[in-house]
Amino acid sequence: MTVVEPANLVPTRKALQHLLLPGERELHFRKEKPPRRRQLADRMKVMPVSARLYSATCTRKTEESARQACLFRAITDLLGLRAHRLVLDTRDDRNAHDKQTLRRALGNRPSTTEMTYEHLDSTAEPLLWLSDAIAWCHGAGGEWRTRIAPLVTAIICP
Repeated sequence: MTVVEPANLVPTRKALQHLLLPGERELHFRKEKPPRRRQLADRMKVMPVSARLYSATCTRKTEESARQACLFRAITDLLGLRAHRLVLDTRDDRNAHDKQTLRRALGNRPSTTEMTYEHLDSTAEPLLWLSDAIAWCHGAGGEWRTRIAPLVTAIICP
């Protein structure tokens, strides 16, 4: 989960869009070559954002249940931060699982928390690129994890 203060939303989006190469619509670390990944990670690690990584082992029944456990914990943490908006990368027909978890986590509180949520395609929200990059780098380990370490404020295992 990448956290961006409201005052930094527009400048961070613009900075991310400036990282696109001609013809690109989004940044996706899995598709980038190592030199480009290094360049992107180095530019991202100085952006005014922070990241919390949520990790649940897939020893739960499925990858989906692990995701939902992490999402539930992330929502709880966002409520503690008094966050106003959560944007998730769309997963088409699997969005229903996220919505069910969101309703369960927020219960009758959405109006009192003022938190909104939505699923967007990553081409529509550049800030999703940060979460992808940070998660990729952390998962890759080694130099990649070290590169993005300044952004990671917590690693949480729900």
